[in-house]
Amino acid sequence: MLGLNPVPELQANNPSNLWMEYSKERVCNEAKTLPLNEPIYPDRVRFVCISDTHNHLDEILHCIPPGDVLLHCGDFTNFGDLDELEKFNKELKQLPHRYKIVIAGNHELGFEDGEDISGRRAANANMWRLGSGSRGTPQGYKQLTDCIYLQDSSVKIYGINIFGSSWHPLPGFSFYRSRGKAIFTEWLKIPQVEILGESYKPAVDVLMTHSPPLGHSDLPPRGDRMGDADLLNVVEKAVKPRVHVFGHTHEPKPVATTNGETLFINAAICSDKNTPLNNPVLFDLPLPEGEKKE
Repeated sequence: MLGLNPVPELQANNPSNLWMEYSKERVCNEAKTLPLNEPIYPDRVRFVCISDTHNHLDEILHCIPPGDVLLHCGDFTNFGDLDELEKFNKELKQLPHRYKIVIAGNHELGFEDGEDISGRRAANANMWRLGSGSRGTPQGYKQLTDCIYLQDSSVKIYGINIFGSSWHPLPGFSFYRSRGKAIFTEWLKIPQVEILGESYKPAVDVLMTHSPPLGHSDLPPRGDRMGDADLLNVVEKAVKPRVHVFGHTHEPKPVATTNGETLFINAAICSDKNTPLNNPVLFDLPLPEGEKKE
């Protein structure tokens, strides 16, 4: 794992302060993305990115551009209840993209296999009063019949490797892991680069996570940075994807950044009040040699 170690918990639990130190050496520049009306080219794969639609996908269907691959980085529901999943599944079917790749977010309660739901009550009393301790749908991902669902797993589309992971450091929800060693262990499940002499070959071209990495489009309008330092370290030092797409932090500015090697995209649609605000984000990757779009 290229000599990586988890960030000490005391530092990891203060992401805003930690980024002040990291930013002295890390590169994080605003990046451009494609306009919504950009034509689709035969020699490129068009990705359309959305996240954090919070049961409002029906309200933005008309403004989601066509493309080859749709990526949704989680929080497509508010509680993961069966009626929300059925609604999302029905709406997803209306979109024309040939491939639709979905990961869960913290709001997809019940999607984490083997989850101890007592942690929800202990960490989030307000959500418990809303009933989240008993809400959600165990193995709710099985209700999603019009997409490819990823959780610590990958799929190859047009020769492009896509990996998805739902872990995050926000207590009281499904897929929670505490900052530091616990969540670092989950990030190590992401396939790492193959070292080829003095160069390397990424095993993941497009990484989908629900959580942002520290420093990249992870600052909400109010409050501290939400990104995870261990995710940033694993991505920059061991995974090196061409594109990293995520959500979780609403109303990010900017929505896209780069470290000069990876394009980082926060595709969260909803505002901090969970109402639709932002547009989808588009990017292209070259169609690999020998691959065809049919």
